[in-house]
Formats: sequence, C-alpha cells, structure tokens
Amino acid sequence: MDLLDRWIALAGPQTRHIGAELDARYAEPHRRYHTREHLTAVLDLVDELAGDAAEPDAVRLAAWFHDAVYDPERADNEERSARLAARMLADTDLPDATVTEVVRLVELTTTHAPEPADRNGQVLCDADLAVLGTDPARYAAYAAAVREEYGFVPDEFFKAGRAEVLQGLLALPVLFHTPAAQERFEQRARHNIETELLLLNA
Repeated sequence: MDLLDRWIALAGPQTRHIGAELDARYAEPHRRYHTREHLTAVLDLVDELAGDAAEPDAVRLAAWFHDAVYDPERADNEERSARLAARMLADTDLPDATVTEVVRLVELTTTHAPEPADRNGQVLCDADLAVLGTDPARYAAYAAAVREEYGFVPDEFFKAGRAEVLQGLLALPVLFHTPAAQERFEQRARHNIETELLLLNA
C-alpha cells in the first residue's frame, strides 16, 4: 500500500483529506531525512512492535503526526506537530481519549524517554529511533541527511550541537524499551553514535 492507502486503512475514507495533507508535508522539499521514507520506516516498525503497545492504532496515528511539522530552524517542531494533530483529529469521529493519547505521544518524541509503564510511548519512541541501530552505511546516510537539513548552520556550530544531541542519547539508561527493539538495535545504536562522535571531534 502507498502511504495514503495506509492512512485510509487506519483512519477511514472520510479522513482522506487529512492523510493527503500529511503525505504532502512529509514530501516538503526542505526535508532530507524527515521524509516520506522515514514515515514509512516508522510505520513499518510500529506494525512490527504493535504487540507491545496498549493501543496500536493510537501509536500509528501518532507516528503519522510525529514529524508533520518540521522546520530545522525551530526547536518546537514536536509541540507544533502535536497541536496540528489535536486540530486535525478534532474533526474526525475518533474518541476524545484517543486524540488526547495521540497528542501526548507526539509530544513524547521531544525527549524519547517514555516511562516504564508507557507501552504506547515505548513503541513509538523505539520506532522513531530505530535508524540509530541500523547498519553503518544506512546510519551514515541518515547522519548525512540530517546535516543537509541543517545546511544553513556553519560546520563548527553544527558539530557542537550535533555532539550535544548524541551525548544526550548516550546518557540515556537505554535507547530502546521494547524487548525486540532493545535486542535488535541497542548495541549497534550505541556503537554508531560513538563512531559519529569520533568523526565529529576528529
């Protein structure tokens, strides 16, 4: 299925216009990593990890919205994406509790630090960060794409900011929370991040 078909299967044909707008947002020309390919990868992994979620469809909806607003020159993209989710989903027949959960999950991607009992948050965060635990070539492509998105930032400032983000990730007790993602991605993700930090500091 293409992305729009996946949205309709999830949220119903009456919400087609929402899916079409979201699809268009992920195709914005300034995006290099936060693209339709990233959305597809997150949705695929949410499907794989769905058994660990309390509300898999709420997690899927949150995945659609988690990078719906993306401007690399701003620091409030997650908050703005959450507000967009609240506004757009208010016009559907989804229960209020589901909309509230979707908004909360989108906001959670600011920190990627779900609570131990937050099964929905764990699945979404694991799916969003899975690229960190991919093979070295794919990780390198991801890092290069992020650099392109921040092409307006001079090298020395980008390196300092990127290093701070990576060190913050390494400082987390765990990067992945579901058993399957932890086994599959944790060790390689830490190795990839450490390697990128070495390259940034070289």
